[in-house]
Amino acid sequence: MPRSASTLTVRVAIHAPDAVIRVGLANHLQFDRRITEVPPSSTGEADVTVVAVDSADAGTLDVLAALSDRGDSRFVLVVGRQWQTNIFTAVDRGVRAVLWRDSFTPAAFVRALITVAEGGGSFPPALQGVLMEQVQWTHRKVLTPHGLTASGVTPREADVLRLIADGKELSEIAELLSYSERTIKYILSGLMKRLELRNRAHAVAHAIRSGLI
Repeated sequence: MPRSASTLTVRVAIHAPDAVIRVGLANHLQFDRRITEVPPSSTGEADVTVVAVDSADAGTLDVLAALSDRGDSRFVLVVGRQWQTNIFTAVDRGVRAVLWRDSFTPAAFVRALITVAEGGGSFPPALQGVLMEQVQWTHRKVLTPHGLTASGVTPREADVLRLIADGKELSEIAELLSYSERTIKYILSGLMKRLELRNRAHAVAHAIRSGLI
């Protein structure tokens, strides 16, 4: 869950194959009271994990997957030379910010850490453009043909959730949407199973967080 960096110290773990780079990154943090470094081996303790690599490639994605299995899930990548992997997959693995080493500044580093700890993200403009193109392609080629939105909810499911949030009973929803009550139950059941939602309240909360209602 995102932390409020204005009131809480952001715990940061640093992973770098080069010890010199790791020490250099850590030195940028030691005088900022908003940041505290935790050992890389501290499973699940870090709010943000920094991963420094020469080039972002398939091996980097494997590293992120291993760290995610260990408990880390929000990453800031410090990349030395070039980007050679799928940005969409990197985001799916937990990457929330990317910094180029050749344009790296301590202030930008700390700002990225705090932004990610608070639930935000920060990407160089070129990677933002690639990411947006891939999001559009996924929406056009994958989601839309199956009647889904980017939130994974169909317009019909969104209508049902909106009426539940308004306090309507299933029988009322069925009448308003011109479906049988059995169909409304089927819609809800399919939605909750697909998105692993526990109950109707959880489903409504998901819709609110997704901006659907």
